[in-house]
Amino acid sequence: MKQIQNTITVFMIICLDFILGEAENHKDFKMCGIWRHGNASRNLMYDLRPGCDDIWILGNEGNLSIQGSITAKCKQSAIIPLNSSSFPNQSRFCVFWEPLLDLLIVEVNGENRTLCGPNGLQGNCCTYLSPENQSESKLYGIVNGSIKGDLISSNVMEKYTFRGESINCKKKFCDEASKNSGGPNMIEEAVMKSSNIGRVDLPCVQGTIIEMEEGFKGYTIMLPAPHSNQSSPIASIYLPPCVKSVVRKKSKVVCTHFREKTAKTLFKQKKSPISPESTLLDDIVGISVENEIISNLPEPVKIRFRHSALPSNFSKSCVSWDTRKDKEVTWRSDGCKTVNITAEETECHCNHLTYFAILVQVNQRATVRYLEALTYITAVGCAVSLVSCLILFYWLCKKRKGTKNQTSLVHRGLVVAIFLLCLFFILTGTMANVGNDTVCQVTGTLLHYALLSALCWMGMEVFHAFLLVHQVFQIPPPSWLFYLGGFGLPALLVVILVSIGDIYGRRIILDDVNNPYYMCWMLDTEKSKMAHYIVNIGLLAVVMSSGIVMLVYVVTKITKMQVLKKRYGVFLSIWGISCLFGTTWGLSLLDFGPFSETTLFLFCIINSLQGFFLMLRHFIMKRIEETHETSGSSSGSSKQLMLQTQEKN
Repeated sequence: MKQIQNTITVFMIICLDFILGEAENHKDFKMCGIWRHGNASRNLMYDLRPGCDDIWILGNEGNLSIQGSITAKCKQSAIIPLNSSSFPNQSRFCVFWEPLLDLLIVEVNGENRTLCGPNGLQGNCCTYLSPENQSESKLYGIVNGSIKGDLISSNVMEKYTFRGESINCKKKFCDEASKNSGGPNMIEEAVMKSSNIGRVDLPCVQGTIIEMEEGFKGYTIMLPAPHSNQSSPIASIYLPPCVKSVVRKKSKVVCTHFREKTAKTLFKQKKSPISPESTLLDDIVGISVENEIISNLPEPVKIRFRHSALPSNFSKSCVSWDTRKDKEVTWRSDGCKTVNITAEETECHCNHLTYFAILVQVNQRATVRYLEALTYITAVGCAVSLVSCLILFYWLCKKRKGTKNQTSLVHRGLVVAIFLLCLFFILTGTMANVGNDTVCQVTGTLLHYALLSALCWMGMEVFHAFLLVHQVFQIPPPSWLFYLGGFGLPALLVVILVSIGDIYGRRIILDDVNNPYYMCWMLDTEKSKMAHYIVNIGLLAVVMSSGIVMLVYVVTKITKMQVLKKRYGVFLSIWGISCLFGTTWGLSLLDFGPFSETTLFLFCIINSLQGFFLMLRHFIMKRIEETHETSGSSSGSSKQLMLQTQEKN
């Protein structure tokens, strides 16, 4: 029966410990028990001295005694009468010891008594109090003694002895805070409990405590720099008068400053911030008022951060983490306005108090900001080009029947290349999202081949225009030469890249709303980048430069040849569109400066509609030819003179 009673008592103690809440969990030492005493008057006796030896907790018929040497600075001894009217035979008690604050509290029947008050944040302190010898008693004493809920003994004990260990208390506290998800709040609470007014130093944080009194008219706080780098920039805080509550006569404000490694350790981010590409600057500032929640201030708190100058393509925004809304570290821009003072100073105007920081992110390029619009425009343009290429290819094949036309051959090759380019570009997004890695590698390879083939056939168009001007009466080159340049050369380049490996596959592009966009293309690796610059940019440069040279050459020839002068409009239209097909890709090289977004949209619109423009050009040229044939003018013989070599192949 006695054992059952003891079990019930222990269970009640555990329940009471749970009801007290998690607020006491961070106490360094918490010893609880039930003090069995007589019905006469009772006293709480204590005798505390600085040092780090032993502490005794004794209970007898009339006295509960706390004696020993564990404090850093506190030296107190007294006898406190206890209320004897309630709990006639036993009283529940707990002893709390916080060495960082040099704070010792005894709770008897729900009433707290501070034996040693907070005396600042201590450097060296006495902690790790472990039980030593206990003395048993038969009638009066301490029953069910426990440490943080762990039962030491269910017997009646006259005395519990605990021995301490001297350590660096500030370092220990910072280490514990860094491992706790609520570390910043632990630090802020400890600093708040400190009796100091002014500067507060810990290995993990530096801060300042001020006291607002009646008539508070605002105050500017210069947060101290870390000890390790006294010359580093510091933050400053302006507290407006509205921070002071009208109800309270005095209010304590704690401003904490976390920096560099400490900030990254204590504020480990588990949720995505405003942008996945963003990062925080070194400084994080926390502001809180004792026992108050401050929000919706009519005049903002101003936190000025000093930092190194950032590159021009970086943007800054003030963010805060509201610990009441988000248990995990989540930075939000709500309630804060960013004011750029200088290149090295940024000020945050916020209408609430919590933790504040500067979020830095690279300004997204237009290709990312307008990814959805550009993708839609290109897809529609490619779809139009696909239909246009089919119509044009049918028309060219029909025109070819019964004749050997080398001009038609070159045009057909360009049409096929552009058709394949548009087809694989439309398929690349689908294959990247639903296909496996092998399918995506094949799709990316074919897309690259189609692009190179289109560029090569543009080069063939330029070369063919040169033959029309320079070799009008000479035998044209064999047809296989054009096929080799338009289809064979790209195939050779792609085979070489495939043999190198790690070139093609699924590539991720992120837009500014955090949605991933996948594309089967060249990977974002060093080898792929090198291949892009050598093959893609190199071939584009050759096509563009040859087009420019041909432009000068054709204009020179026209001014010298009387036959061509009469029909130069027709000839320039033949060469001009062919040159346009190559030079429009050069718009990608102009994607910089204030017109970069306009250039980007023009690049997508013009190049995705190349098939349509090619069809349009051929039907216009056909119309011009028919008009001049029916006119019977001498220009018809001029045209025949220029183009008759095309019919020989």
